[in-house]
Amino acid sequence: MSSGLDIAFFGSSLVSAYWNGAATYYRGIIRALHERGHRVTFYEPDAYERQAHRDIEDPTWAKVVVYAGVGTDGVSQALERARGADVIVKASGVGVFDELLEREVLGLKRADTAVIFWDVDAPATLDRVGQNADDPFLPLIPRYDLVFTYGGGEPVVRAYEALGARACIPIYNALHPSTHHPVLPEPRFEADLGFLGNRLPDRETRVEEFFLRAAERLPRRRFLLGGSGWADKHIPLNVSAIGHVYTHEHNAFNCTPRAVLNVNRESMARYGFSPPTRVFEAAGAGACLITDEWVGIELFLEPDREVLVAANGDAVAAHLDGLTPERAQAIGDAAYRRIVAEHTYAHRARQIEAEFGARDIGVSTHVSMHSSADSQSSREALA
Repeated sequence: MSSGLDIAFFGSSLVSAYWNGAATYYRGIIRALHERGHRVTFYEPDAYERQAHRDIEDPTWAKVVVYAGVGTDGVSQALERARGADVIVKASGVGVFDELLEREVLGLKRADTAVIFWDVDAPATLDRVGQNADDPFLPLIPRYDLVFTYGGGEPVVRAYEALGARACIPIYNALHPSTHHPVLPEPRFEADLGFLGNRLPDRETRVEEFFLRAAERLPRRRFLLGGSGWADKHIPLNVSAIGHVYTHEHNAFNCTPRAVLNVNRESMARYGFSPPTRVFEAAGAGACLITDEWVGIELFLEPDREVLVAANGDAVAAHLDGLTPERAQAIGDAAYRRIVAEHTYAHRARQIEAEFGARDIGVSTHVSMHSSADSQSSREALA
């Protein structure tokens, strides 16, 4: 379809990364789709104080519709407005009305409409439904035209297919070079190792092992902890906790320390093939990245040349103790080249179009990246 698709996207938030780790992913995917001529309306609830902590203005590359986070009138009106879109997406982890949305978006399906479940935390979703045979999402899975996930690889694909999914396609995290890129160091982020991540139940133990244990092993090194929820956490004296780091500060956070650490949540590490956005943000900034060990890392970055891989906190400390500025820069430079060449959101948008085209969802894989005028962005609150 030369004019592109109208896409209605129900997700947690496009304009706020506050307690919303999927924000960077949403922005990258949706912006890349816009650049290829598609029109996206993003429906998000006014919930979890995200609107009070917006870190971008309404973008030119999507229309943002904010609906009330309490009561069902707002979400019902949003669903009605989405009726008639070519593609309707329900993302996991909206945070409010998830069960309602999972059910009701299927009611918007027409003969020429595709309805997609886009799982931004497939390991958690699969663990949940695997533990509860009465989970209301289970009988809905076969009714979606597609399941997209942002990670999990073959283990997640097999698990979703076993639950009746018509097709499950990983659309991995990536980089938009215009938003995450090298910048000058920022003095307040100076450290030997930086870690950025919110405090979550299935991440905390791994942060204790990979980050805090490494800090204890290297008391003369400086460690920087960014993210929400850590204020009352007992941490070593050489660790500075700085709280929420806004997305416009992520480049400086990644560029300033000698190295930055990625720690996958437990479920993502167990399934493997689940690189979080932090991996691509750090590589896109030319940072030297140390990551916890998980199956599939080599699909994205080559260990020892483009990334350092650690099996535990002792290994993180060993990497850091022997890391010269010259080697750190060489690893960061190599990671940057790899990510820009193979793992941008433009690559992901072309993959999405190919999946749509293979299923006759009405998109040509030859749509020009600049074929449509900028869509008019607006923010509308639904009472």
